[in-house]
Amino acid sequence: MEQLTQFAPFLLMFVVIYFFMIRPQQKKAKSEKEFETALKVGDKIVTKSGLHGKVSELADTTVVIETMAGKLKMERSAISMEMSAAVAKK
Repeated sequence: MEQLTQFAPFLLMFVVIYFFMIRPQQKKAKSEKEFETALKVGDKIVTKSGLHGKVSELADTTVVIETMAGKLKMERSAISMEMSAAVAKK
């Protein structure tokens, strides 16, 4: 019983860290993955580096976007879910 009370603060700390740090990160990663797989041709997107464009071609891990300067091929993971959602609302 004494050992249990000795480890209780560590256990409580782990539970708090899990619910306030680890779990939200897992949820965000899952929603970003769903966003990447739900992309379709014609979607307006913004990359994490700030480039605006429209999806013109899709592959397994890459996407080709049309910008004012031409076409660019990039990884799907380079597309920002939050910034693209803000553009889509306009």
